[in-house]
Amino acid sequence: MSVARTMLHHMKMHGHPGILRGMNPFFRPVLIATTLLLVACGTMRSAVTVEPASPGRQANSGNLGTRYRAPITAGTYAVVKGDTLYSIAFRSGSDFRDLARWNGIQPPYTIWPGQRLRLSAPAGASSSPVATVAPSAFKPVPKAVPKTMPTRVPSAVIPPSGTGQAAATAMARSPRGATGLSRSIGGVTWRWPAEGSVIKGFKGGDAIPGIEIAGKSGDPVRAAADGVVVYSGNGLVGYGELVIIKHNDSFLSAYGHNRKRLVKEGQRVKAGQEIAEMGSTGASRNELEFQIRKNGNPVDPLDYLPSR
Repeated sequence: MSVARTMLHHMKMHGHPGILRGMNPFFRPVLIATTLLLVACGTMRSAVTVEPASPGRQANSGNLGTRYRAPITAGTYAVVKGDTLYSIAFRSGSDFRDLARWNGIQPPYTIWPGQRLRLSAPAGASSSPVATVAPSAFKPVPKAVPKTMPTRVPSAVIPPSGTGQAAATAMARSPRGATGLSRSIGGVTWRWPAEGSVIKGFKGGDAIPGIEIAGKSGDPVRAAADGVVVYSGNGLVGYGELVIIKHNDSFLSAYGHNRKRLVKEGQRVKAGQEIAEMGSTGASRNELEFQIRKNGNPVDPLDYLPSR
């Protein structure tokens, strides 16, 4: 109400003193109500509205000048402009479904600046149940091979004798750099998000727990699986230009340090679709910071990505 009064006072002071005085008394409450509605709409944070898949490149959503927000460690959190329930869950290491349940938030998970969220379960409440998967569904995946060590070429691509060393080398490079290979785990079909080598492996205790994939500035960063973009911004400290994709109720993937984002929140994407350009925002070198989170918890992406 104070905002509405301020705006009405402004009208009086800047050349419109007769507007309210000459207005039919019936319309004065309407003007005040309309002013309040416009103010409320200006502060509301829209939910992530899902849009149809778009294979084309989107204009970069730009450097929004968002205040950087560090990982959340307190028991409650006050929502600020630019937050989504998914980004808050990502920063606090929580499952977005838990945050929604603990705070009585229903889909499509609309939140507002100034809203205070509980970041832990109330007394007697529990976290979301973790789905169990048969051990046979997980096959061991070889870890990243240091660049100084020779890479073994699968026997299926070793050419017959007599074809020459050049042909053998060309065929060996193909499976190492391929991003078209896929692997299905947890109801998601995963593929590599970039073609470079893994230069840093997963370590659960890291402040930013994922893997780092080398590359050049401008190299394509692709969606690791079908999903919906639930965050596209630059407000999370340590990640630079960041994209987060929701694949199902259990899995999210994150793509950080991009020089340019090519998708917006709510956009459906397909596996292999270019979603960003590799860069060094929030990092000291050009690389992709790639994470997979299951039920809010970071997991080793190499346990999900196909062998290459």
